[in-house]
Amino acid sequence: MAVIHCLGTGLVGSYVAKKLAENGHQVYAHDINPDITLVDYPNITIEEGDALEKCSDIINLGKFDIIVNMLPGDIGHTVIKKLCKYDVKVVDLSFSEITPDIVIAECENMNATILWDVGIAPGLSNMLLAMAYREFGKLKNGEIRVGGNPVEKRGIWNYMAPFSPKDVIAEYTRPARVVRDSKITIIEALSDRHSIEVSGKGTMEAFLTDGLRSILYSIPALDLSEYTVRWPGHIQKFIDERDNNTLNYDKLLKEWKYDSEIKEFTWMEVKATAYNGEKVKWIISDDGDKDGHSMARCTGLVTVFCVEEWLKDPDMLTKGVHPPENLHSEVIERIIGKMKKENINIEFERNN
Repeated sequence: MAVIHCLGTGLVGSYVAKKLAENGHQVYAHDINPDITLVDYPNITIEEGDALEKCSDIINLGKFDIIVNMLPGDIGHTVIKKLCKYDVKVVDLSFSEITPDIVIAECENMNATILWDVGIAPGLSNMLLAMAYREFGKLKNGEIRVGGNPVEKRGIWNYMAPFSPKDVIAEYTRPARVVRDSKITIIEALSDRHSIEVSGKGTMEAFLTDGLRSILYSIPALDLSEYTVRWPGHIQKFIDERDNNTLNYDKLLKEWKYDSEIKEFTWMEVKATAYNGEKVKWIISDDGDKDGHSMARCTGLVTVFCVEEWLKDPDMLTKGVHPPENLHSEVIERIIGKMKKENINIEFERNN
């Protein structure tokens, strides 16, 4: 049984803590406002308080095996900066705009081993494109389309945020970095809008966002893009309010507030095209299950299985900072297999 510290108990954080506890690990869940469902949960000890303060001196955490950082955005990045000087293993799910690889330059004494961006996208999406690259070599094209949405259109936005709404807003406003003609190129976010058909759901809309992150540098390709998927009308409303200067961010946070009673689904398509014309495609989808809503499951299960692969093989990664595409193919295949056993639908297609 491993001892694991989970920092942050939001939608995904609480799911990860429970799953690790169910798998027999001793979990310490840190949050200023801990998820109430963790109270009296077997194998979970709630540590109510500021996780940043606890991480200032690693001795405060006692003896442990791995830290899972699931604090949002800038807070998560601050935690990584504090932990980097210690000889610890960290799985990072903060999705900070300032990515953990920058920590190498900022940290005077880098002693930690950090595996970052281990969700569905980024995360599993990186792993799948890495598998394609290892088979084909430099890709002609790689495309990711991903989104978590209500099963049915609802409200004025047809949307609710399954993770930090502030991070969603940042995703909509930050310029999108893509690869065009083998060069990193900056394109206006929300551009290249187009309709797609999502099986069982109908017509949805995809648009460019800044989600490639480490893939920009790690996967050689002629063209690479990541698109966010939403119900039609959602992003046009955002654009209209933005351009009319009527976008009220405080109001937006309330209107996008996550409601666990509303059915939602997560859907992702990852496509890769080789220079010889061969194409591969993965479609990942989930409508949620008894153990949690779809975004918590799709994101959290990748995190849980990365943690457990690392526990099984303590030497899986060398000291430093690693994106998910650095994982060996055998590890990625096992993660995919375990997700299927958890009833995450993963389909694979190959076309010549």
